[in-house]
Amino acid sequence: MVLLRSLWSLFVTAVILVGVIVGNLIGRALEVRLFGGSDPSGLHTYFFTAGMAVAGGLIGFLIALVFFRKIVTWINYFEKVPLLDKVAAVIGTILGLVVAILLTFPFTRIEGYGLPIAIFASVAGVVLGVGFAMSAKEQIAYVFPALSKAPSSGAAAAAMRGATPKMLDTNIIIDGRICNIVGTGFIEGPILVPDFVLGELHHIADSEDNLKRARGRRGLDMLNRLKTMNGVEVSVLTDYTEEEAPFEEVDTRLVRLAAARGAKVLTNDFGVAEIAKLHGVPVLNVNELATTLKPVYLPGETFTVALIKEGKEPDQAVGYLEDGTMVVVKRAAHLVGKTVLAQVETVLQTGAGKMIFALVESSNSADRKAE
Repeated sequence: MVLLRSLWSLFVTAVILVGVIVGNLIGRALEVRLFGGSDPSGLHTYFFTAGMAVAGGLIGFLIALVFFRKIVTWINYFEKVPLLDKVAAVIGTILGLVVAILLTFPFTRIEGYGLPIAIFASVAGVVLGVGFAMSAKEQIAYVFPALSKAPSSGAAAAAMRGATPKMLDTNIIIDGRICNIVGTGFIEGPILVPDFVLGELHHIADSEDNLKRARGRRGLDMLNRLKTMNGVEVSVLTDYTEEEAPFEEVDTRLVRLAAARGAKVLTNDFGVAEIAKLHGVPVLNVNELATTLKPVYLPGETFTVALIKEGKEPDQAVGYLEDGTMVVVKRAAHLVGKTVLAQVETVLQTGAGKMIFALVESSNSADRKAE
């Protein structure tokens, strides 16, 4: 972030200086036509030239603001371009310019036509040179084989291998399951955490509410665990522009930044998932994954379940499977507090999750199962 600010200050200063110089030159060129020799003291011409210089500096400042954001965006894009393509483009540009200069050198002294011919030849030479070099990438890779090899680690290497970065939101960090999921190896590619998400975690961890404070500290602990896990690359993003992540609500900023960096959003929050879908950003929803991984029970199958309370309807008992699935067992109110062998009757999918309606297996069926 410090380097980015330094480059921004240097770039803006340079463009403002150029704007001041250009404005000063234009002011001097216009002062003769506008004032001539009518001002003996020269005050009018002085203030006019100074005003033109200031106007040029302001225009340069505005131009610098717009173009610096574009430059950062282009740099982020070029990071994903393979090294071999970059080298081929540089070689093609150099070859094209050299050939264009050599061919047009005899014509540069033609008055009125030399400069246009040189400019046209240079542009055409660069285009043709880059096209030629890109078509010869295989030959360049044969001569310099190291250019075609991806680095062994790092976010750029992961992107070159096709692994999409995953961007975490506040809720998935606090949830804690992300460490177990990453530990299984199902999540590939670098894990990105924007600094404003980290700031929100710090804010929650410093809350006066005991529950919020505990949740925030748990989220910070989860991040520290992720950073210490072998083979996991966790990066805190700070080098983004306002265009990539405008100063909006945290969830919207996260989605916009993920879209700008070509990352997927990893969350367990329904609202974040919906915002990401509206912006066309791929989403990995842990809750949907958990629902998908729940075991499927078909009518007639049996399983054991501990009955913990009576149901809403008469003579019903309710229990829960290990994954949280609710099981309603008919004619089993007298068995509350016991573990029974139940047989699936129907499976009902609701907005809150899956419900299983079952019957208690008869003792003969249970004995047969035991055998």
